[in-house]
Amino acid sequence: MTANTPPSSLPLSEDVATPTTPVQTPEQYQVSDQQVSEEVEMLVTEEKTETDIDLEFLYTRDIEFRQETLYFIVVDRFHDGDPDNSEGPNPELFDPERQDWGKYWGGDLQGVIDKLDYLKNLGVTAVWLTPLFEQVEALFVESAAIHGYWTKDFKRINPRFIAQTDNPSLNQTQETRDTVFDRLVEELHKRNMKLVLDIVCNHSNPDFDGKKGELYDDGVKIADFNDDKNHWYHHYGEVTNWEDDWQVQNCELSGLATFNENNTEYRNYIKSAIKQWLDRGVDALRVDTVKHMPIWFWQEFNADILSHKPDVFIFGEWIYSHPSSDRSVEFANCSGMTMLDFGLCIAIREALGTMAEDGFQLVQNILDQDHRYCGATELITFIDNHDMHRFMSLNPDPDIIRLATCLLMTTRGIPCLYYGTEQYLHNDTNADPNPYGNNDPYNRPMMESWDTDSPLYRLVRLLSGIRRLNPAVSMGSQWQKFLTPDVYCYVRRYRDSVLFVALNRGETITLEEVDTELPDGEHTDIISREKYEVKDHKIINLEIKAKDAIVFSHVGERVKGQTIVRVQLNGAETQPGEIIVVTGDCPELGNWDISKAYPLEYINTNTWFGEIPFNESAGRLIAYKYAMWREGQSPLRENLVARRWVLATEGTVKWRDQWAH
Repeated sequence: MTANTPPSSLPLSEDVATPTTPVQTPEQYQVSDQQVSEEVEMLVTEEKTETDIDLEFLYTRDIEFRQETLYFIVVDRFHDGDPDNSEGPNPELFDPERQDWGKYWGGDLQGVIDKLDYLKNLGVTAVWLTPLFEQVEALFVESAAIHGYWTKDFKRINPRFIAQTDNPSLNQTQETRDTVFDRLVEELHKRNMKLVLDIVCNHSNPDFDGKKGELYDDGVKIADFNDDKNHWYHHYGEVTNWEDDWQVQNCELSGLATFNENNTEYRNYIKSAIKQWLDRGVDALRVDTVKHMPIWFWQEFNADILSHKPDVFIFGEWIYSHPSSDRSVEFANCSGMTMLDFGLCIAIREALGTMAEDGFQLVQNILDQDHRYCGATELITFIDNHDMHRFMSLNPDPDIIRLATCLLMTTRGIPCLYYGTEQYLHNDTNADPNPYGNNDPYNRPMMESWDTDSPLYRLVRLLSGIRRLNPAVSMGSQWQKFLTPDVYCYVRRYRDSVLFVALNRGETITLEEVDTELPDGEHTDIISREKYEVKDHKIINLEIKAKDAIVFSHVGERVKGQTIVRVQLNGAETQPGEIIVVTGDCPELGNWDISKAYPLEYINTNTWFGEIPFNESAGRLIAYKYAMWREGQSPLRENLVARRWVLATEGTVKWRDQWAH
């Protein structure tokens, strides 16, 4: 038995027995693009109903972001839907020929609206946009603020992104919500898609024309780096030693005016600004440069933001975070938000981008450290972004980016595609074959193609549908089944749902035997439609073609209930044969009968997870605690009286707990 694998022979009570409803097998469920679209639409509609609960229980709502497929857009470089706004307040910063990489090229929010059906058809469920705030209108190091990280006013939108009639000076309190931004939110939500807003709390704007750090509150100037009588900024110069944590958190990043987080007025301003955008429909936040501010600031910021909108999902950018980095792991576990998974990104780029000798072993080395995170399945995964070479600048082989995309869409974490990947978009100007290299701004070309029949577009669509249909992909554990530098086979598992993936970056190979954990019978590769026979959960003589991928999906019964609690427990030390269970004073948890407690699923040595359906106890105050079933021994219970929780009358609830020793 693999370490910590729950024993299949352990008897469960009637309360927690495996559902007897027939499960669709892969051969019954032939996954076509149309069926994926219909099934995903049905699931999205169901989830929207499940989470539409009474306001008194708003604090228990859980938007399950792990099922999402994110798509990251540099707004200026996506699509120009409104040519009238392109010149903006300073026409000199706009290049209509799109040759000057440092200037605006015309993309705007209307352009995003125009392409929402393209994105939905791709399988995108959440759209992440670069910051939309009003920027300084000047060049700094020969570049304009096309990226959105040199903010002038956090309460106004960059006029280059909205209609000329959407004049922010006529809407100082943001009460009139009829701008292009508001129409974007409306159109996204019509399609059951989410909006992820990119924000930056660390700094405002750089020194240009003798001005630096001039900050406005809906048009009213409130701070100035060069006349900082109210101490809104740090004045310690630029970072000179990147190993010095104090410098990293207090000194300037690339000459940008760095906020003084000790100033209460600043903290109130930035939180009030972000809350305004949440009130206008933003569903999630991506937070820039989080390593450059102390963790206490993020704990306070996230506490206030989540009190304002408890179901918002938040993730941060800790540049080149890694599971071996204590500080970045502490941030992921203790800040109140998850983060972008740079460790896995670099491993994939090395394994498939630069074809490093160790290959897929580099990827597995990262996943082997998942126990360091309290929520590894909520890390945001990616293969490139706006601050590094596009993947195809590292390796232009379309078969290799296909493999990288398969890995991204099926491994643990929440996948995020960089705009244009599905169209093989890249520009190799000034490219440097280094996975750590920064290819800004040439990694931000204008979107050129909208081909809904490109092989990669169709692959993303298919795998995004599988992510929504198979809970093993979004919430389950991951088990290595075969590994060499060139070949990687793994299983994702949750309850009786299974996903098996085989990747081969080398020449055609035949594996004598590989364990798939699939039920016996005939199964169909969802990519090639080829059929394979599984016996004793194994495939004999599995042939994987050169630079190819095989994916089998077995979808089990979904957990259903009036209220579903998604339980995650960290910090319980278990041995093979031991299972974490939830016991409590209600029927669903066995009424304190430990033999009828509800078992959780093993994710890794630090994480147990499960979905508990509540019907009879929905809307009630309940008490619960965790325990451990042990074969041949008495159960081990947590060392505390009990936890208490008022369950929502319906919808989904999230519990995040630490084992009490």
